[in-house]
Amino acid sequence: MPKRWFPITIIVGFTLLLVMVVSSPGEVMAEGLAQMPTVDIPTVTGTPSGIMITVKSDADQNQVNVRSGPGTFYDKVGVLLAGQQAPAKGKSVGGEWIWIEYPGVSGGSAWIYAPLVDLSPGNLSIVEPPPTPTPLVTPTIDPTLAAQFVVTSAPTRLPTFTEPPPLTIPTFTVKNSVNAVGGVPMGLIIFFLAGMGILIGLFTIAQRR
Repeated sequence: MPKRWFPITIIVGFTLLLVMVVSSPGEVMAEGLAQMPTVDIPTVTGTPSGIMITVKSDADQNQVNVRSGPGTFYDKVGVLLAGQQAPAKGKSVGGEWIWIEYPGVSGGSAWIYAPLVDLSPGNLSIVEPPPTPTPLVTPTIDPTLAAQFVVTSAPTRLPTFTEPPPLTIPTFTVKNSVNAVGGVPMGLIIFFLAGMGILIGLFTIAQRR
């Protein structure tokens, strides 16, 4: 081979080698793409089943408190807005509170007040409520402070009873103010004299006529 063809041979060989290296990833990529499915993969979508609660639209401030137990003395763990739904799992003894699924809290469940939600048809079983929460701090009374408000009255001696002196009832002696003359009552004598005086007066008047 003439020496003038040697550089051309080297250039052509290097070009073929470069073409092979560059074309190899494309073939691999093509083979990888050929393995991908040509149809759409169906997605699984589901709707919640079972009994559901729906917060009423006329709820106070468009939201309802969710609590850790069936009662306002239990801690509030969250809220549900008007129109929101949640699966119902049970109810309290009186049916005033409903036990619902509420992710994000301990146990993944909480309680909601029944009159503020609409309940889909179905029967809910009665669920035993959780223990009543106890206060973290037990109130104590300082005995020194309490003693300041305790008023102790000094005992007073009751007056002694002195018996009054005996009551003396005076006695009155009835004396006859009319004396009898010769056994004849004085009143009868006066009445007789008055009668005589009247008769004498009438007789005198009759003679003057």
